[in-house]
Amino acid sequence: MNDFSRGTPPAAGSWGTPDQGAFPAGPAHDESEAQQTRPMPIVPEGPAPEGLVTGGPPPGAPSDGFPYGGARPGAPRHGSPVPGGPQRGTPQHGALRYGAPPSAPGAAAPEAPAAGPVRAPGGYPPPQEEPAGREAGRPLTGPLFRDETQQEPMASNPAPHPAADPQPPQKKRAGRDLRSAIGVGVGLGAVVVASLFVVKAVFVGVIALAVVVGLWELTSRLDEKKGIKAPILPLAVGGAMMVVAGYVWGPQGAWLAMALTALAVLVWRMTQPPDGYLRDVTAGVFAVFYVPFLATFVALLLTAHDGPWRVLTFIILTVISDTGAYAVGWRFGTHKLAPRISPGKTREGLVGAVTFAMVAGALCMQFLVDDGAWWQGLLLGLGAAVSATLGDLGESMIKRDLGIKDMGTLLPGHGGIMDRLDSLLPTAPVVWLLMVLFVGSH
Repeated sequence: MNDFSRGTPPAAGSWGTPDQGAFPAGPAHDESEAQQTRPMPIVPEGPAPEGLVTGGPPPGAPSDGFPYGGARPGAPRHGSPVPGGPQRGTPQHGALRYGAPPSAPGAAAPEAPAAGPVRAPGGYPPPQEEPAGREAGRPLTGPLFRDETQQEPMASNPAPHPAADPQPPQKKRAGRDLRSAIGVGVGLGAVVVASLFVVKAVFVGVIALAVVVGLWELTSRLDEKKGIKAPILPLAVGGAMMVVAGYVWGPQGAWLAMALTALAVLVWRMTQPPDGYLRDVTAGVFAVFYVPFLATFVALLLTAHDGPWRVLTFIILTVISDTGAYAVGWRFGTHKLAPRISPGKTREGLVGAVTFAMVAGALCMQFLVDDGAWWQGLLLGLGAAVSATLGDLGESMIKRDLGIKDMGTLLPGHGGIMDRLDSLLPTAPVVWLLMVLFVGSH
């Protein structure tokens, strides 16, 4: 038993009736009293005093089969005012609640408690009363209670947010500066045509110069990106001699000059340490075949009596093929041709290249080349378009292996010389061979 036992007189210094003294002020627990132990009072035997609230029914209460304090039908809820009894908030109501006898009607109101926090017996705050005006049976809500109010179900398909203003479709743009590319292309074409139809020997010099510059670009990129040191001096001298030998002595002179150039590369590399010898001479022999040997077939085309027109046909077919591939692929290209090698090339572009080249080939063979026929031009255009595309893909493979976009920066809008020779070099032997088969070599 303790001070909260019903029917037990409250101890001194705690809450009680006004005749027990003033209410103490201050905090709920006093440090000086916290260390003291109070003896438990002895509860006397016998009936409880009159008017004292206990756990059982008061004397004379009717027995209707319901336990005292239970929920009897029609009975007021706990804490609700009883008809004819003390109203909530009056001293009589507080006295009955805390076990003090009620005051007689007309008696003076008890003395108000002193200022300070309200405490229940034992130093604990009194029980909280139900807030006035709350409807009976309404569930409690708040931070510690779950709200039982019926919530509106969420929409299964919420309305989408209004879409932002659609951006206008952006136009496709070329990857290069077209103005610079067109200007440089027209300038190179003018030089080629002027040298081709004025003096053949001058055009041979143009071919030799392009070969030397192309070899320098290729060997420089190999050295920068892979550490491959192909000897540039024997390559440049031998490459220029191959072009001249092909123009003067024909195919036999070109083959002989190529063999001598490859041998010069092997011997020149012997003057350096043996580390990387096989790698360097292999790259050197590849450069001999890739640039000067293929370029020699342009000089062989020039040796015929209508040589300048044959060379012009070769250039026109290659340029038209590249132009058709670019125009059709840029406008209609959707299916990639070789995405791992050249993502920009499409199958539609290849169809455009073949179509444009075949039409150009038919016109050139019919009107420019002696003894030529339009159907021969169709086959010539087909072969030129395929070889030009393969040559472009081959150099793209080399540049991807080296991790570069262009072989050089000599030509604005184009890159380097090798970036313009990539489709011309492999097309030269194809056009020369078909020309020999159709109209002969002289």
